[in-house]
Amino acid sequence: MRRSEVNALLRSAMLMMDRHGFQLPPWARWGLEEWRNDTDRARHCVARQIGWDVTDFGSGRFAERGLLLLCVRNGRLGAPDERPYAEKIMMVRPGQETPWHCHRVKMEDIIVRGGGDLIIELAHTADGAHLDNAPVGVMVDEARTAVAAASPLVLKPGSSITLPQGLMHRFYGAHDTEPVLVGEVSVVNDDLTDNDFLGGLGRFSAIEEDEPIACPLWQDLKDI
Repeated sequence: MRRSEVNALLRSAMLMMDRHGFQLPPWARWGLEEWRNDTDRARHCVARQIGWDVTDFGSGRFAERGLLLLCVRNGRLGAPDERPYAEKIMMVRPGQETPWHCHRVKMEDIIVRGGGDLIIELAHTADGAHLDNAPVGVMVDEARTAVAAASPLVLKPGSSITLPQGLMHRFYGAHDTEPVLVGEVSVVNDDLTDNDFLGGLGRFSAIEEDEPIACPLWQDLKDI
């Protein structure tokens, strides 16, 4: 991905979150200079993967397969004196897929906070490489629900789903609605070690620096 694309996507996400009344933490709007003036906070955030994250999962087609998110709070796996939980806010565009994956450790709630409808598909896997056809039992809006494997489940604004460890899932914005504001509440999140993508897809994108950084991603804080 190009830095110019990342910068434009972050501006768009901030405007959407403003429209829906999601108040960003002050540091979410900081540029590099503000972060350089608060290196303790930068070190704290980068160690916990707190901050902006934009990825196209190596596809080169962000509009079709990609995700933009802000990790608002997080701890570190295995650290007893840290938060045992994490929170994210995401912007999912119509037809934009986060591809099939599961988490080894993380259990999470996906919550539609506003905007359009979110479509999520679920499936079990025995080997991590293939989906099976067994139906999936899952909690949707605090009710146990059975869904067919890999069938579209529509989550409207206000709805939520609980995803246990090891359950394969993919999601995308409904094609006929506006972008979706999606929340995530989970146990501690570690995107470096806890994602298993079907087909071995990558989680992070390489950034081509074609213009200056407007707001850094959390990975950019490593260089501060």
